[in-house]
Amino acid sequence: MATNPSRDDFAALLDESLGGAANGGFEGRVVKGTITAIENDKAVIDVGLKSEGRVALREFASPGQPHGLSVGDEVEV
Repeated sequence: MATNPSRDDFAALLDESLGGAANGGFEGRVVKGTITAIENDKAVIDVGLKSEGRVALREFASPGQPHGLSVGDEVEV
């Protein structure tokens, strides 16, 4: 008879898939991602997780300058 995994089991598996506890986990790390779309004032970025992230375009430009990003560009987030 199989048992259901515990919350701790799930947390350990998630941490392992996101970089492992030995690497400090995923949170707070800089990772590379690919811009998959630009919507309004946000870049949609795929970093290989279950869902994509959205980052304001202003984060990629100096004040008063254009962002200069295109779909397919690789960025660090």
